[in-house]
Amino acid sequence: MRAIAANEGRYPISAQCRLLGVARSTYYSMRSRADRPAAPDPAAPAVVAAHAASKGRYGSRKIKASLERSGVTVSRRRVCRIMRENGLVSAYGRKRFKVHPGAVNEADVPNVVARGFGGRAPRTHICSDLTYVRVGASWNYVCLLVDLYNREIVGHSAGPRKDARLVKSAFATLSFPISDIEVFHTDRGSEFDNAEIDLMLEAFGIERSLSAKGCPYDNAVDESTNRILKAELVHRETFGTTRELRAKLSDYVHWYNNFRIHSTLGYMSPVEFREAGLSLPESSK
Repeated sequence: MRAIAANEGRYPISAQCRLLGVARSTYYSMRSRADRPAAPDPAAPAVVAAHAASKGRYGSRKIKASLERSGVTVSRRRVCRIMRENGLVSAYGRKRFKVHPGAVNEADVPNVVARGFGGRAPRTHICSDLTYVRVGASWNYVCLLVDLYNREIVGHSAGPRKDARLVKSAFATLSFPISDIEVFHTDRGSEFDNAEIDLMLEAFGIERSLSAKGCPYDNAVDESTNRILKAELVHRETFGTTRELRAKLSDYVHWYNNFRIHSTLGYMSPVEFREAGLSLPESSK
């Protein structure tokens, strides 16, 4: 059909149709359909709204799940097409844990969690890690405390120094008694494994758990949470001051805990999962 249309000014339509064995009525019918603008997809407004509600963070998988929670059934392929037509993109990247070579902490502390990231009771097993954020012309650091029970960020802090004070500031934001925590799992960074943190853990009867040397997979839940934080907040915002970073971090943590759906939680938010009294299987990652 395109060949006939391209030569319409040079050769008669009837002659071209006869040579190509196409009925003229068929050609004109197909041309009229091609000239007609495609009808808008009725699901497009819902997809665009779901993407906007996630502040531009959701990809097709989570948008599909979010719409299903609202009673709207749309295939993932259709969501992808609508996103493409409307120029919508997600903030996600592929999981990528980096092993950083160099000197490691040789402390003889066992890995109590041992990659048992599922089947935990609420608030009993907390993991943590630090990540860096550009603030103005310098670096700041963010410390997250993540509950293995439901992947909720139960504590957070940000500051210019990567030290025990930053970790203790995160504990200060807990909304429940620190004595509820039974195990505190981290990597072997000096900001976690030091006398100041030891004293705090001992005072509240919390057992320490450290990842194996140079193995980020032993703290995969917090590594994954930091990756999400980078993709959904850090790489999409600019921070002029530490105060601005702290304000935007607090806003993000509230959204993350109360509204962001997680595939591990059956596409529920951490707070929704906790309030429903559910629990993850022991095999959860």
